[in-house]
Amino acid sequence: MRDAELLIPRPHRQSVKSLVNDGSQALDTIETASPGVKIILLANNTWKYWRDPSDIMLQEVFTSSWDETKPNPYNVALGDLPEKINIWVVDTLSEYKCPYQTKVYSPFGYRHRRRHQGVDLPLKTGTPVYAAFAGKVRLSKYFRGYGNLVVIRHENGLETFYGHLSKREVEPGDWVDAGQEIGLGGSTGRSTGAHLHFETRYQGYAFDPQWLIDFETGTLRHRLFSLQKKHLNANSRYVPESDDVEIDILLGDARDYAVADSIAAVRKAEEEKAAREAAAARYVTVKSGDTLSRIASRNGTTVSAICRLNSGLTAKTVLKIGRKIRVK
Repeated sequence: MRDAELLIPRPHRQSVKSLVNDGSQALDTIETASPGVKIILLANNTWKYWRDPSDIMLQEVFTSSWDETKPNPYNVALGDLPEKINIWVVDTLSEYKCPYQTKVYSPFGYRHRRRHQGVDLPLKTGTPVYAAFAGKVRLSKYFRGYGNLVVIRHENGLETFYGHLSKREVEPGDWVDAGQEIGLGGSTGRSTGAHLHFETRYQGYAFDPQWLIDFETGTLRHRLFSLQKKHLNANSRYVPESDDVEIDILLGDARDYAVADSIAAVRKAEEEKAAREAAAARYVTVKSGDTLSRIASRNGTTVSAICRLNSGLTAKTVLKIGRKIRVK
């Protein structure tokens, strides 16, 4: 038990690599002593345990507080939760797949005094998004600020959220395996750029997904995860009590994206303008007898315009032969 009591955050033990599906076909199944659990023999000379989903979905976790219409169906007070919840994330019967491997664009936490309930993972519209763990789809619908949203409940009580999808490929009640494609990335809802909004929640309360997953490497940090209640309280950005508050947060996120996009657009326009001006720049070399007025007349410009293009140059400046002067 001492080894199981992991602190958060800390260096994690027994990290798990993202599931690699090589497409190997199942050759045969072998019954085990545990009801509903079988061993599958694969064509690549490997094997794995498999549990019949119909057996798993009979558990109370998939019937209690089940709602296919709203993101948070729970009515649990934070004070009623234990101080520490030990959660088996994966074991010999379960697998893991990084939903989308990339650098986190926008992390979990407060942004401009608003709570950001998950992490944002930039991707191109149409990019496949995968179920992180096996579970039952609780919600699959277009939900306001989230856009196309899929919520999956897992056997350990965790729920994972996949928002802003361009397409949903699963329906409520479907059983999905870890690594199964559940939709395509996009920018639906209150979003100004294509990205996956990914959340992890327990009993309706959000916690930082990066405590579980290193999105840059795709590695799962824990097999056994000890979630402490203090990481679910208001100071740790727990999920808002109403959907309206959640939408306000998402709207604020959209404004942040819009501002960032606007700044990037202005910077790009300025860079492009500077590049065009540099490409169109024209210089002349001062020759004997040249004056600014003569140079301006020959090049269809004015003395004041030439002075503006050349730092330190005035109408009274004595020109030296051989000096290069920008005229356009």
